[in-house]
Amino acid sequence: QVQLVESGGGLVQAGGSLRLSCAASGRTFNTNTMAWFRQAPGKEREFVAVIDWSGGRTTYADSVKGRFTISRDSAKNTVDLQMNSLKPEDTALYYCRGTYSGIHYWGQGTQVSVSS
Repeated sequence: QVQLVESGGGLVQAGGSLRLSCAASGRTFNTNTMAWFRQAPGKEREFVAVIDWSGGRTTYADSVKGRFTISRDSAKNTVDLQMNSLKPEDTALYYCRGTYSGIHYWGQGTQVSVSS
C-alpha cells in the first residue's frame, strides 16, 4: 500500500501563487509517475500535470501550461506543484496521484480557492 498526503492548499487572490506538495509513504518502490489532478464543484476530475519519476519528463494540461510547474524530489518521495498567475477557474480540490508498478494511488486532496 501507498499513502499520499497533499498539503499547501489555501485561499489566494487572482494573480497570486501557491505551492502544493504531496508526500508519499509505504511501498513506494517502482514509482512510474506522479501527477496532479483537480476537481471543481459540479465538474469531473481533470488532469493537471504529470512527471515521469525516472526521467523527469513533464506534461501539462493546456489550461495550466506556462503557469504551473511540477517537480519531484526522489530522495524525499515528494512531488510539488508550483502554481503561479492563479485564476478563479483554478479553484478546485487538487489531488495527488502516484502510479507504482502500474497501480494508481490517490491522496485525499487539498483545496485551492482563488478569489477574483
